[in-house]
Amino acid sequence: MQAEITLIAAFMTGLLGSVHCIGMCGGIVGSLSVSLPAQNQRSVLSSLPYLFLYNGGRLLSYAVAGMLVAWLGQSTGELFGQDTQKIGAWLSGLFMIALGFYIAGWWQILTVLEKLGSHLWRLIQPLGKKLLPVRNPVHAFLLGALWGWLPCGMVYTMLVFALATQEPVQGGLIMLSFGLGTLPTLVMLGGAAANMRAFMQRPFTRQLAGSLILLFGIYSLASPGAHDHHGSHGHSESSPQQGEMAHHH
Repeated sequence: MQAEITLIAAFMTGLLGSVHCIGMCGGIVGSLSVSLPAQNQRSVLSSLPYLFLYNGGRLLSYAVAGMLVAWLGQSTGELFGQDTQKIGAWLSGLFMIALGFYIAGWWQILTVLEKLGSHLWRLIQPLGKKLLPVRNPVHAFLLGALWGWLPCGMVYTMLVFALATQEPVQGGLIMLSFGLGTLPTLVMLGGAAANMRAFMQRPFTRQLAGSLILLFGIYSLASPGAHDHHGSHGHSESSPQQGEMAHHH
C-alpha cells in the first residue's frame, strides 16, 4: 500500500511542480511546436499527436533514469547495509523541502544541481539539434527522449526519491508517475494556452504549489520509514518467498 501512496505523491509533485515548467520548459515547448511539419501547425488538435510523442519520449527517459538510480541505490545498499535506505529516505525528504522553496521562489538552492547537470546537457543538446525541424513521429519521440535529460531541480529531487527505494522497477514507476503529473501542463503549453500560462506564472500560484510540496517534504522527514518498501524488519528476518510477496503487496 505504501508503494501506491508514494506513486500518488510523485504524481502530485509533478502536477504541483509543473508551475515551474512554465519558465523552464515553456520556450522549449514553443520551439518544438514551431518545428512541427506544416500540416500539424494548423490547429491545436493537429499538433496534439506530436506533443504527446514529445512527452512520451520525455517520460521514457525519466523512467530509465529512475531505474538506473534505484539500481545504484540497491547496489549501495547491498554493500553498506540497510542504513543506506534510511539515509536515502531522509535525503529525499530534505530534497522535497528544498523543492518546495524552489518552486515557491523563496530559495533557489536547487539551481546548484541544475548547473552541474548542464554539463551533461551540453553533450546531449547537439543531438537534439540534428532532429530539428521535426520531419516525422520518430524524430518527435527521440527529441522528447533527449529533452528528458534537461537539467531540472524538480527532476533531480524525484530521482533522489527513486534512489531511496533501492528497487529499479519502483524507481522507474516513481519517475513515470512524476512525469505523468507534469503532462497536462506541458501539453497545454504546446497548445498555446495563454490564460493558463498567465495563471500558473502568478506568484501566488507558485507559492501555493511550493508550500504544498514543502509540507509533503516535512511529512517525509517525520516518517522516514515511509520509503522502506522492504518492510520494517528487513530481508534478514523474512524468507525469500516472503520478501517476494512484500514486493507485490
